[in-house]
Amino acid sequence: MQFFGEKRRKLRLAGDQRSACYPHSLQFYLQPPSENISLIEFENLAIDRVKLLKSIENLGVSYMKGSEEYQSKLEAEIRKLKFSYRENLEDEYEPRRKDHISHFILRLAYCQSEDLRRWFIQQELDLLRFRFSILSKDNIQNFLKDSHLQFEAISDEEKNLKEQEITASSPSLTGTQMGSESIYKIPFADALDLFRGRKVYLEDGFAYVPLKDIVAIIQNEFRARLSKALAGAPGLGKVLGDLNRGSCSWRDDQDKLTARSLPTVQSDERLQPLLNHLSHSYTGQDYSTQGNAGKISLDQIDSLSTKSFPPCMRQLHKALRENHHLRHGGRMQYGLFLKGIGLTLEQALQFWKQEFIKGKMNPDKFDKGYSYNIRHSFGKEGKRTDYTPFSCLKIILTNPPSQGDYHGCPFRHSDPELLKQKLQSYKFSPGGINQILDLVKGTHYQVACQKYFEMIHNVDDCGFSLNHPNQFFFESQRVLNGGKDIKKESIQSETPQPKPSTQKTKDASSALASLNSSLEMDLEGLADYFSE
Repeated sequence: MQFFGEKRRKLRLAGDQRSACYPHSLQFYLQPPSENISLIEFENLAIDRVKLLKSIENLGVSYMKGSEEYQSKLEAEIRKLKFSYRENLEDEYEPRRKDHISHFILRLAYCQSEDLRRWFIQQELDLLRFRFSILSKDNIQNFLKDSHLQFEAISDEEKNLKEQEITASSPSLTGTQMGSESIYKIPFADALDLFRGRKVYLEDGFAYVPLKDIVAIIQNEFRARLSKALAGAPGLGKVLGDLNRGSCSWRDDQDKLTARSLPTVQSDERLQPLLNHLSHSYTGQDYSTQGNAGKISLDQIDSLSTKSFPPCMRQLHKALRENHHLRHGGRMQYGLFLKGIGLTLEQALQFWKQEFIKGKMNPDKFDKGYSYNIRHSFGKEGKRTDYTPFSCLKIILTNPPSQGDYHGCPFRHSDPELLKQKLQSYKFSPGGINQILDLVKGTHYQVACQKYFEMIHNVDDCGFSLNHPNQFFFESQRVLNGGKDIKKESIQSETPQPKPSTQKTKDASSALASLNSSLEMDLEGLADYFSE
């Protein structure tokens, strides 16, 4: 696959050829893509895939996987993002092509650490399970064959001969008529999990597995292949950078894997920023618009901190009021958050100066050492960049707090016992606290924050996927104001409705600009923002 800055040359395939490329709505992604795409499409595909996988994660902890509500909400999300999901839909070529290429793009982004690989594999497994669950029985055997899985449905005659043994050995068949159930004969080694649990009938080195149980085996095979591809064994393909020709090719020569190929593709200055930030990218609203400037007064901040601030900002505000000082990591995180909720430059200068003076700082020292950095964050100094508040993923994955720091995510960076004590001080119920701690234990930090939102606002369902501290604030204000939003009309919801392709390109470029502005902030020296 080659990535060009020019417009992609569309493939002209006849109907039969298009169907042959992607015969099923799900696949094992055995072959890398081999066509040319533009950099803009590369960006679009990557961002949409990230949105899909993050939606899968949120749904997986909010609803029981496989339940009717889970299935319907996931199908709606897949349909909204225009990925493939059903076999009988007309003209599925483009959604399946999008699914294929975007999967391989995210392999490049998520092969960079064990934690990223683990997260990526889990979401892809959940997506595979959903697609398999809605695959018609007529198409299952073809899918297994195309995926090089040696699973064969036995004949009705053989099923009748072994009906008693299979039924007795397979708990999933309890109360089910064998006549309507497909039974697959697979090699014994592929059904070890079922064998360990004594949930399968074995004979002559083969396991006889009902359709209801075969999805677990398919998932295990998919996990093994994807893990192998991400980590470094043969089977994926080689990424080659050819900067002299101004293109990056992804050739299907089957000799290297994603992690091994990454250094080469990262040498391409066009792809490197995207890949480095995609794994912890925030693709929603960046909250840089100052449409709310001046709507928050300084005397409201103490009250708002307990009502509408997310725990990370509530923690920072409390530490600032008690110590009259925050180290630079906390000042970066909290200062940009306050800017995003509506503090003007003048208010920000007054707020920080008043607090630091309470900490016995000389006013002249503040003016000389801190005022420039505050004006810089508002785009009034230096390159005059409008710096955006940190997203949840940036807070969770970058610049972890050390001793004496108060920044970071309390759900990610706090000791579980200290977090429990903090939640108890907020007067939460023991049951609610345990729910939050269970989510934290499962590394679902943003979902734990959503649960915090629901508990502090006494709502059953917050109705959104939390991705940004400023989103938490504005959603809180909407709830507290009886559904009225303090945001001006210029600020849109985090997940916009589908738009024409030209607008989608702008959305992707805007999201990438937001990601790269974070990188630019680090490179330009904003690690010294509110410096000691």
